[in-house]
Amino acid sequence: MTADLIIVGAGIMGAATALFLARRGMTVSLLDRGGLCAAASGVNAGTLTLHMTRASLIPHAIRGHALWTGTTPEGRDWLGTDVGATAAPGLCLAYTDAEAALLQRRTAVRRQAGAPIELLDAARARGIEPGLGGDVKLAAYCPIDGHVTAYRTARAVRAALAQAGVRLHEWTPVQGIDASSGRFVAYGPTGRVKGRRLLLAGGVWLEEMLGWLGLSVPIKVLVNQLAVTDKRPPVMRSVVSIASGLLSLKQFANGAVVVGGGWQGRGDRLRGGAEIIPERLVANLRLAAWTIPALREATVLRTWLGLEAETADALPILGPVPGTPGAFAMGSVHSGYTSAPAMGEIMAALVREEAPALPHFPLDRLLIPPQRQGGTA
Repeated sequence: MTADLIIVGAGIMGAATALFLARRGMTVSLLDRGGLCAAASGVNAGTLTLHMTRASLIPHAIRGHALWTGTTPEGRDWLGTDVGATAAPGLCLAYTDAEAALLQRRTAVRRQAGAPIELLDAARARGIEPGLGGDVKLAAYCPIDGHVTAYRTARAVRAALAQAGVRLHEWTPVQGIDASSGRFVAYGPTGRVKGRRLLLAGGVWLEEMLGWLGLSVPIKVLVNQLAVTDKRPPVMRSVVSIASGLLSLKQFANGAVVVGGGWQGRGDRLRGGAEIIPERLVANLRLAAWTIPALREATVLRTWLGLEAETADALPILGPVPGTPGAFAMGSVHSGYTSAPAMGEIMAALVREEAPALPHFPLDRLLIPPQRQGGTA
């Protein structure tokens, strides 16, 4: 049977697009080489943030946050069940003059893009987060940060997809796309799936996927280290980050604290997250304990690695695939969990040939001309 749309990549963005389109009456086949929301979407920290979102993505993050936290009618319905989404204030801290200058510049740009962020002095910052340590020089405050629980999200997405009638093909690796017949055929060792349209939503695998259609688009793979502590009494009220980008902290309702900040481990798209780098993990934990001194008594229970995709200009891929009518691509979104529902809405509109409510990000800006491709494919 030929579906209206094949989606290759069942992370949160591909799944969100499938859900919105199926609810509008399209037949959708959703494929993944592994399980639903089990790769990057399954191991991320679930942060819902504007502080760590690039300025051009602020409108998308605001929309995504509203959907996650149910502050709009559409948000209360988009997954249909509670996924532990928690709205919380966000504080981004500056401890040095250089960080303060950086924070001022970033806040000005994000405010221009619509983010409700304001600068606070140290006293006001401690009024919001009494547990802060160190000599805070400046803080940026945002009332609509927060977090969501990734494993609960995956369960809710699975139920919503089933209710909407999406055909989910897990553990179905795709080795290529045949577009010669005017339709798209995704083929691999487990069989063939046919569709009238195609969406590539493969995260760090987008470079290889676009190669199936003859395009060369380099995608950088980041290997982010994360850690989670034992359950602690409440030690923080907000999502805390540092202007340098080296720390992200949040405490879940069960008391566990997740520590991140983009410290890199070892790995790649083929091996996944292969190895924690101990000295970087220790530095990350020391920075966390210095920022929130109550964490000095915490015990780290688990560490892990999560892959993140990044384009050459650090902006997303979200739009049609040049030269292949009916094909689309999405991915490489910084703070992608925050904006995932909004990105799904945009892509659903593009697939249906409707004008999306928010801007998309054309792929052609990233293409390497054929004469320059050399051995990069």
